[in-house]
Amino acid sequence: MIKKVIFMFIIFLLFISGVFAQETSIESEPGDNFIIKIAVVGPGDQLYFWWGHIALIIEDTRTGVSLFYDYGIFDFNQDNFFYNFAFGRLLYKCGVSFSEYQIEHYIETNRDIIIYTLDLPARTKLKVREFANINVLPENRDYYYHHFKDNCSTRIRDIIDLATDGQLKRQYENQISQFTLRDHVRRHTWFAPAEDWFLNFLMGQVIDTPLTAWEDMFLPSEVGKLINDFYYIDINGERRKLVSSVETIFTSVGRPAVLEKPRMQWLYQLGFSLVLSIIFGCFFYLQIKKIKIGRILSGISMSICGLVFGTAGLVLYFMAIFTNHDYTFENINMIFCGPLFLVSGVVGILYAFTKNTKKLFIYDQLLRLIWALSAVGIIISILLKLLPWFYQKNLPDQMLLLPIALVFALNPVGLKEILEKYFPKRIKG
Repeated sequence: MIKKVIFMFIIFLLFISGVFAQETSIESEPGDNFIIKIAVVGPGDQLYFWWGHIALIIEDTRTGVSLFYDYGIFDFNQDNFFYNFAFGRLLYKCGVSFSEYQIEHYIETNRDIIIYTLDLPARTKLKVREFANINVLPENRDYYYHHFKDNCSTRIRDIIDLATDGQLKRQYENQISQFTLRDHVRRHTWFAPAEDWFLNFLMGQVIDTPLTAWEDMFLPSEVGKLINDFYYIDINGERRKLVSSVETIFTSVGRPAVLEKPRMQWLYQLGFSLVLSIIFGCFFYLQIKKIKIGRILSGISMSICGLVFGTAGLVLYFMAIFTNHDYTFENINMIFCGPLFLVSGVVGILYAFTKNTKKLFIYDQLLRLIWALSAVGIIISILLKLLPWFYQKNLPDQMLLLPIALVFALNPVGLKEILEKYFPKRIKG
């Protein structure tokens, strides 16, 4: 009920400001009382805020009302939220609120805020305002969110393009970017190794194609950067610099910086994997020395790794096959990391605690097979990238898993017995 009252009040303000706009004096052209701004907000604490935010601000100098048009609104309480999120059918909405409240909120949550004031003719300001007001109507406000193609930032980008009569897109749609979508993601996730690995593990080669500067503007910060240097011809035929002023409202404290370019993450993943592999190798060494804890630690290690990689693989298979998350499509990681690892999660525990020698031998064979298949899959996936059809930048995924897979597949405990069973020596004579 409160939300409805607030919404109706804002609509009333919009109506009143529209009436005042029509009652302009002869000296003032209709629309001159409006100021159009773009608010670029930096990353926040939650994962879904790591890439920042952006909004349209329209100030009315006559009424003193400043409204914040936000295209990034979602609600955890909406019907079937988690179902729609899982299948890539999540509805976002655009809404309008008071700018002062929103800016204060971002300051309180320690997020950068930069305001870009746009230099637009009066008639263009009216056009932008009318378009924004139509967007927030109940019948128009909902849209299907896409992380890269249709989000809060692309919506604001398109409004700016509308204000410049398509000139923004014409300038930037053929300008090649120095980054891919994956590069942009990694610029923002570098400080959180687990999240960085998992997000990029899920993303297929479809996000590794070259971008244009127009596509770069799925990021709020890129919109701010590109419009600040943009000139256009207005409706009166005059050449203008789009941004007349830039004001830094607040600078966050202690927040990880967004990198100018992504780090070479595979070295970190390889180093971490080698350390783990050495630790696992020590467990097998204890097992060779007939120290009981060695087999328990070895089995638990294979179980934990199996559960981690198996769960990641299960999520990948689900998203790539059954959902609309198109950025997970064409993912070569499916060759070497999938739900089969979950078997290792179970068998590893059986391996650790069984007292039956025959069962131990069977568990050992099964675990070796699972991890050997992964190692072979990684090698195949590396070789496939020699072909032009395979270009996924998944070296961090491969380097994290390969040393671990090799250690588990080739561990010396029981290896001799397995080789003798399947590759017996030929009898001479």
